[in-house]
Amino acid sequence: MIAFNNNEHPHRRYNPLLDEWVLVSPHRAKRPWQGQNEPSSDLQLPAYDQACYLCPRNMRSNGEYNPDYNDVFVFDNDFPALLTEKVEAEPSENEFFTLKPEQGINKVICFSPRHDLTIPELELESIENIIRAWIGQYIEIGNMDFINYVQIFENKGAVMGCSNPHPHGQIWAQSSLPTEIVKLQESQLKYYRKNGRSLLSDYSKQELERKERVVLENAHFIVVVPFWAVWPFEVLLISKRHLANISEFTDDEIKSYASILKVLTIKYDNLFQTSFPYSAGIHQAPTDGKSHDEWHFHMNFYPPLLRSATIKKFMVGYEMLAESQRDITPEKSAEMLRNLPEVHYKQKTS
Repeated sequence: MIAFNNNEHPHRRYNPLLDEWVLVSPHRAKRPWQGQNEPSSDLQLPAYDQACYLCPRNMRSNGEYNPDYNDVFVFDNDFPALLTEKVEAEPSENEFFTLKPEQGINKVICFSPRHDLTIPELELESIENIIRAWIGQYIEIGNMDFINYVQIFENKGAVMGCSNPHPHGQIWAQSSLPTEIVKLQESQLKYYRKNGRSLLSDYSKQELERKERVVLENAHFIVVVPFWAVWPFEVLLISKRHLANISEFTDDEIKSYASILKVLTIKYDNLFQTSFPYSAGIHQAPTDGKSHDEWHFHMNFYPPLLRSATIKKFMVGYEMLAESQRDITPEKSAEMLRNLPEVHYKQKTS
């Protein structure tokens, strides 16, 4: 019998946060690539674009004009996926055709008036202001009586479906707990009831002891490629202190959060020397008025790039029909990210 080597042999890894498995096939990383190449996302953008509906002073598609903002700018999404109006529907008696109306709010957060600067290129003070805007929106929206979950996220890059390169994120808040949040709720609650500690408190301590998947660490946060990562360069940002949501951050934690966000996204850009695309979002306690000691603040980054700035990971076939799969191991991804410089490649070459 051949001795198992997790860098050579296919195996499955368990994700305790979602109660799911991922297939890891490290030997497949050696295969040649003859598939699709994405267009490069490293475009030279102007500081201001008169055709951009997110730039200051410009008219949006609904006919409203943006203010001449010079910091973070938050507004109601002009094309919301959710509506604030409450509607009633007759309950379905057929288990195959169950539906329920959903109330909610959608907002857009412009990170900067500059059209050409993403998070890794912003000053730390600007990133701190983004975080303070997230905190303010979480509190304000979460206090509405029909909102039970506030999802803060960013889609960066055209390959992630972002239709406008102006640096911005979104908030989708709704009356129900979304599917992924229900899984996180159940897993974290089960662990907390059993151990009296949060799942991510114990997990992050284990990762800090082992070091092999840690990408970054500062006084208040760590960034790891999780043991169960699906996307090639997926990372998990975890607060060292057990806190349920971003409204609990101290000023020092806000500064540390901004710092580690900047360094992480610089490393992402440096990996393939391109404006690195990703979907990223905050996972935190529901706003349903209940105590949620089981929740532990974390932020997920899901970047699609695999081998270069133009080759992405596809979730098709087996991944859609069976379970998630990856080739390069999380340990190798963490090593690659960890060893990258913390100075942005554009600054190094300028």
